[in-house]
Amino acid sequence: MDITITIKDLIEDVVAANRILAAENVVDAFGHVSARHPEKPRHYFIARALPPELITAEDIMEITLDGEVVNGDTRKPYLERHIHGAIYEAQPDVKSVVHSHSRSVIPYSVTDERLRPIVHSCATIGGHIPVWDAQATFGDTNMLISSMAMGRDFAKVLGQNNAALMRGHGCTVIGRSVREAVYTAVYLEVNAGLQMQASRFPPVKFLTEGEIKIICQRLADAKPNEGYDRAWEYWCRHAGIEARTRTPDSI
Repeated sequence: MDITITIKDLIEDVVAANRILAAENVVDAFGHVSARHPEKPRHYFIARALPPELITAEDIMEITLDGEVVNGDTRKPYLERHIHGAIYEAQPDVKSVVHSHSRSVIPYSVTDERLRPIVHSCATIGGHIPVWDAQATFGDTNMLISSMAMGRDFAKVLGQNNAALMRGHGCTVIGRSVREAVYTAVYLEVNAGLQMQASRFPPVKFLTEGEIKIICQRLADAKPNEGYDRAWEYWCRHAGIEARTRTPDSI
């Protein structure tokens, strides 16, 4: 089913995504979510540098993949916008990116314990979640991805995976829609907490690659208002915002 989206609706979803991620404790004062421009694939939408919970439609900026703000907008963009631009540059099929400092995830970025899905709803995080270490390429830094060089280096480590961790920093997930990216970001945090609990009673039985593939395909094939949409509607209620209903003519 071909589903189109208007720029107005896409911006509305970006705003809702910020509110949802804040309500679900994936982001706090920091973190950001973006969406690729549906008509100009080398541009994307992202809020100006504000705490996610405060963002409105008026705060959304349009930015080129190399990080330049367009339309004469002089407001301050996020320093780490290059995470988004570099991933969109590397993966044309990616439509949304979420970067956060999701707290339960951090221990897996600084230890040898690898984060892997243990429950079916968390399958979209993928069977392999690499860890990017700024130290390996750039030496001592403030550990923020503040340039396209760093963004591209991170995008290489992310590869074709759905999520990647940053050592001592946070994590980034991708999606083929804003709703998919938000779903994966929320369940990355959920899985990290559950895996931490399960690790007290080894051995832990993780999802198999076959199970991950089947579950992710089922979500991808879901009809409007099922799958990612069902979770989205639930999280919108948590965040105190109205969920826009999807139809075949409007994602």
